[in-house]
Formats: sequence, structure tokens, C-alpha cells
Amino acid sequence: MEGISEVAKSKQQLIIEEWNGSSSTKLFKTATIFASPSLSIHRSGSRFTHVWSRVLQAFVPEGFPGSVTPDYVPFQVWDSLQGLSTYIRTMLSTQALLSAIGVGEKSATVIGATFQWFLRDLTGMLGGVLFTFYQGSNLDSNAKMWRLVADLMNDLGMLMDLLSPLFPSAFAFVVCLGSLSRSFTGVASGATRAALTQHFALQNNAADISAKEGSQETMATMIGMALGMLLARITMGNPFAIWFSFLFLTMFHMYANYRAVRCLSLNSLNFQRSSILLQQFMETDQVLSPEQVSTMEHVLPMWTTSWISKDKLLHMRVELGVRVSSLGHQEMMDLLHSSAAIYEKAKYLLVERKGIIGAIVHKDASAADVLQSYIHALVVAKMVVGNRSVHWESQSWMDEKYEVFIHKLKSSGWKTEHLLSPSLIWKANWITEPLDKKID
Repeated sequence: MEGISEVAKSKQQLIIEEWNGSSSTKLFKTATIFASPSLSIHRSGSRFTHVWSRVLQAFVPEGFPGSVTPDYVPFQVWDSLQGLSTYIRTMLSTQALLSAIGVGEKSATVIGATFQWFLRDLTGMLGGVLFTFYQGSNLDSNAKMWRLVADLMNDLGMLMDLLSPLFPSAFAFVVCLGSLSRSFTGVASGATRAALTQHFALQNNAADISAKEGSQETMATMIGMALGMLLARITMGNPFAIWFSFLFLTMFHMYANYRAVRCLSLNSLNFQRSSILLQQFMETDQVLSPEQVSTMEHVLPMWTTSWISKDKLLHMRVELGVRVSSLGHQEMMDLLHSSAAIYEKAKYLLVERKGIIGAIVHKDASAADVLQSYIHALVVAKMVVGNRSVHWESQSWMDEKYEVFIHKLKSSGWKTEHLLSPSLIWKANWITEPLDKKID
């Protein structure tokens, strides 16, 4: 009673406001509570707005949009659309595959269908292991390209399933080929997705982004399966309609994937982005932003860019992690006699062979040393004209401009801690000694 009387004497009241939201920038007031003249709760906002915000939390990361990069939304929109087309086509290809196995036919045997399905899955598993062995370390450095390649291989796998009923004598081979193609998709898509998730995460929320991406994919799967079943029923018994629908959806799938990859503005340094940035810096003394570089990147596989001049694709003239014993006799002699003075303090050596600038990395080289070796090799490739050696000129440029270049990269939002590249399995060690010293 004394506590209540003291509050009454103070002639003040406490007003409590209730706010909802996972981010400080996205909070909205839901209620106001006060006790004059009696306890009263005033609700703010509509119930629909509250319910919608709760539903949205199941599909977007906490703190959205401030917790993700600006390219997250456009990428997810196009990625969901391509996923939707994939699930619709899956119904058509699965229907054809089951028909080829013999579902619904009296002559088909359970053991025969089981064996064919087992052979198909086994081929896919082995293919996934082999693909990981040969390309696993290359997926991070070329996430955009491998994202496109993964979905292209998935399209090829579905095409094989759709073709399987047309070649009954070669059914097992066609189906296994399709499974092998899809196994590449699983490895490449999963690995590149992990790299992209790390890129999107601005608040160490990669796990949350990954979980919400799973919810988005589940929703796209359910919608795609429903539409796919409807389309399969409409086109049943009409090969022309089946093939027209499949090819149209495949073309849309490829377009949506290309647009999704084009939306990405990655701020990590790989071979191609480093090449674009260095060329621009050497010509204008300016550093491009990640958004500007993303419009200049070639996201298609290298064999599709063979018509482009190597002067524009400078990174194609550089090889990182050269094996010393692979050098020719003259290249080895030039390296031994001329490199000591030029690269005395560096953790790498550069050598030119057949128009390619090779970088030999020291066994104790750090991530910063590897990045520097690649930038130096790009400088040599940019400067070289004919057979004239430019090692001294390039070293002079590195001494004068390299630190400025790295500083401007950091100021423009680039990550300069390391270079995204395949694993360097060949390294070397060297010792500088006087020329008159005899070697035992």
C-alpha cells in the first residue's frame, strides 16, 4: 500500500511501448501500455502486418535487408525462378524415365527396374567423387562460372532422362550418362552456393542465410512440383507438347541462371578480377568497384571466350604455381642466372616461356606473397612486347605502385587478404649464394 501511495504522490506514470523486429533498423511499434486512469493497452498496426512479418521471417535472414549484401535480392529472385523451372521439368523427365524402366507394363520385372535404378545411382556417386577430386579446389575461385556449368550439366542430365525411352537398347548407358551429369551438378552447385553464402553474409550470419535459402528452395520445389504434375497431365501422350515445354523451360532456365550470376558483385580477388583491376589501374591509375568489375567479367567457361584477344584476358597469359622441373633447359638457365638479383627479397620467381608468364612460389610463401606474385606476373604480361625482357621494369613498377594499388583496392571494398586460386601443389625453395662458391 505504501508503494502504491508513493507512486500516486509522484504524479508520474510509466508508459511502456512494445516493439517487434529482428533488426534495430526494422523495428515497428505493436502496442502502447499505460495505467491512467486505468490499465490500457493500445494496439498499433494491423494484425495482417504482424502476421506477414512473421511469415517473412521464415524466408529472409534476420536483420534483412541490412544483414545481406545488395546483390542478395536480385540473385535470389532469379535463382528461385530457375529452380522453379527445374522442378517443373523434373516431372516431365521423371515421367519419361519411369516409362522407360517399364512402370505400368506387365513385362517389366521388379528386380530389373531395381538394378537399373541402382546402376544409375552408383554411376552418379562415382562421378561426384571423381569431379570433386579433379575440380574441388577450383570451385571457390570461379564460383560464377561453375554455378552456370552446374546448371548446364543438370539440364543435360534431364535431357538424357527424357531421351531414354527413345533408345531402349541403350537405356542403361543413356540413364547413367544423365546421372553422371547430375552428379557434377550436385558437387559444383553445393560448393559454389557455400562460397556465395559467405559473400552475402554481412553480420557473420552465413548459417541463417543458408537456412532461409533452404526455406525458399522448399517453397519453389512445392510450387514447381504442383505445376509440373499439372503440365505432365496436360501433355501426357503428346510428344510434341512434352518436348516443346521441356525445351522452352530449359531455355528459360539457362537465361535465369545467367541473369542470376550477372547480379553478383563479388569483392574477392580471383585471376580474372585481379586482371581487370590491374589493367584499369595501370592505364588510368584508378581502381574499379566490385559492381563495375562484375559487368566486365566473363562468366562463361574459358573455351567459349577463345575468340577474345588474350590482351583483354590478361590472366590467360599467367600461370601460378609452375613446377620447376617442367621448365626447358634455356628457361632454367635464364632463371638461375638472372632471377637472383631481381627477386632477391621476394618469395617467388617469375619466368617467361612460350608467351606465358609463370610464377614459381616459395614453399614458405604466405597468402600475401601469393597475391603479390600473381599481380607481378600480370604486370610482366602487360608490359612484355616481343622478346624484350621487362623484369627490371616490372620490378620498378612493383616497388613504386604495388602498395598504392593494394591500398586503393581496400578503399574500394575489395578483400586483399588472399587470392582465390586452385591449390598450389608445386612450390620450390631457393638459396642465393656467391657465383664463385663451389657446390658439393
